[in-house]
Amino acid sequence: MATSYPIRPITEGELGAYLTVDQHAFHEAPRPARSRANFLARVELDRTLAAFDGATIVGGTGIYSFQMRVPGAMAAVAGVSLVSVLPSHRRRGILTALMRRQLADVSERGEAVAALFGSESGIYGRYGYGRASWQAAYRLRAGEGALAPGGPADPGLRLRIAEPLTARAELAKVYDLALAERPGLYTRTEPWWDRLLTDLHSDGETPQPIRCVLAEDDSGPRGYAVFSSSGRWDQDAFLPEGVLDVSELMATDPAATAALWGDLLSRDLISEFHARGRPVDDPLLYLLADPRRVRSVVTDGLWIRLVDVASALAQRLYACPADVVIEVADEVCPQNAGRWRLAAAAAAAPAGFRATCERTSAPADVVLPVWALGAAYLGGTRLGSMAEAGLVTEVTAGSLAVLSTAMSWEPTPWCPMIF
Repeated sequence: MATSYPIRPITEGELGAYLTVDQHAFHEAPRPARSRANFLARVELDRTLAAFDGATIVGGTGIYSFQMRVPGAMAAVAGVSLVSVLPSHRRRGILTALMRRQLADVSERGEAVAALFGSESGIYGRYGYGRASWQAAYRLRAGEGALAPGGPADPGLRLRIAEPLTARAELAKVYDLALAERPGLYTRTEPWWDRLLTDLHSDGETPQPIRCVLAEDDSGPRGYAVFSSSGRWDQDAFLPEGVLDVSELMATDPAATAALWGDLLSRDLISEFHARGRPVDDPLLYLLADPRRVRSVVTDGLWIRLVDVASALAQRLYACPADVVIEVADEVCPQNAGRWRLAAAAAAAPAGFRATCERTSAPADVVLPVWALGAAYLGGTRLGSMAEAGLVTEVTAGSLAVLSTAMSWEPTPWCPMIF
């Protein structure tokens, strides 16, 4: 039984044993020195739980305390990570005990929402998490990345190659403008920027170069791309087989977006271009002359769990007015179970409609599990689609369309950096 394995936050001296469990669970080698130093700068020991078999750590999970953009607002969000159980101790209830304890701790801290990236998509639904954002990976071969003629352009815009760490402040200006609009983005401290802008995974003395190009005008930065590239050759035919990997590209306007993609996708001596973790509404798909040439894979991104339904629903904005009674099923956090009246006011806030969410004894208009509400929370997964799969039930005709529309949002949620 899970009660045989006590759970508590780890001490600094236990961090090595804690990480060993993670390495066994994810089949990874010990972290190189640079990666370990960066992790130590980000880890929050008081939020890092371990399960013990005697004196041995056999499971763990951690949280990063984030401020994350939700539709129309910034909110405190518990960023769940490092979820692992030692292979010798699987199927003993340890993971369930860890997840339940963690959710109780999140609730005690007053955070209404938890978020994670799921290593396995079949795990987290049973703890109340729903797939709330989606992301794409793209591959293009040489010559396939030409932009369509007549696209957005600005003669005052220029591109500048920059050393990533030196340009961090300029990148942050662009990122913070995106953060003000895009659900799923979270505030970045220096260690999180270091994670993007430096090679933390090389054991050698010479790390893989991380490169950066800025789009700017006389008023300052308007976009950036962070990428790496490797020069490869077919030695027999003496033909280039280089690969360019885009880690992150953000811009504040269409002209900057087009300029950055146009530069990267036309680089010489590159045979394949690769971009991971892109938003599903990526403007690149509309800028290309032949978008069919993009080989794309779409998968889930952020998973969201409403720890406090009333607070979570009240802290975001809504796309249209709504007055709907929602009946929520939640076995893990029973304080969320029951009927709630969500009332989005007719008076619009600057970017949407504010709402209240209170308990009610009125009959339910929509019945759903808490994970479905989490999936819809950032505006990127439609309740209507889940209803068509039989996972959400409409009781009052028309109420589902109202709720689904109200919870939708522009732009779609996106989180490019896994935590």
